[in-house]
Amino acid sequence: MKGLQPAPPSAADSALGANPQADPAPPDDPLTPPSVLRRMACWCYEGILLFGVLFIASYLFSSLSQTRHALDNRAPQMAFLFLVLGIYFVWFWARGQTLAMKTWHIRLVNRQGGRVSQKQALLRYVLSWLWFVPPLALVWLLQLDSRFALVTLLLWVIGWAMLARLHRERQFLHDALAGTRLVNSVRDQAAVKSLS
Repeated sequence: MKGLQPAPPSAADSALGANPQADPAPPDDPLTPPSVLRRMACWCYEGILLFGVLFIASYLFSSLSQTRHALDNRAPQMAFLFLVLGIYFVWFWARGQTLAMKTWHIRLVNRQGGRVSQKQALLRYVLSWLWFVPPLALVWLLQLDSRFALVTLLLWVIGWAMLARLHRERQFLHDALAGTRLVNSVRDQAAVKSLS
C-alpha cells in the first residue's frame, strides 16, 4: 500500500543523524550498536582500569620532575596526563578495542565497519572530552561546591548518554562527529557462543 509508507527523512534529520522512524538494526547485523546501558557499564569499567594507568603516570611524572608537594607542577602534570590518556586511547582505538571494550564485547569501527584510522581515533579522543569539559567549566564559572559539582557532572553525563537514543544509528555525538561507531563485537560473541 503506497499510501501507508513512511515519509523519507528530511535533510535536517539526515544531517543530525536523527530518524525517529528508523528501526534499530537486526541483532545479526555486524554493525548493531550495543545498548546505552552496556556502553556506560564499559565506560565505568574503563574508568577503573584508567585509575591504574593514571596512578603510574602520575608517579612517573612526580619522580622525574622531583615534585615534593601535590600542588606543585599541576599544569604540566595535567598536560602530561592528558597526553598519556591520548596515547592510550588512540593506540587502542586504532586497533579496535580497549581492554574494557573487549571485556564488554564492544568494538570501535569507522562508518563503513572497517578499522579506525589514527586520525579518527585522535579526533574521537579530543571530542570525547565533551563528556566532561562543559559541566566542569560550568562548575568553575559558578564556583559550585563539591556536592553541586558532582550532581552537575552526573546529570550532564546521563543527558549526554541519552542523546544517543536520538541518533539514527544510536551512536554518541562524539562518535558521529568523528566518523566512528561503537558496535557489538561479532568475533567476541562468536567465541562466547562456541563455549556454550
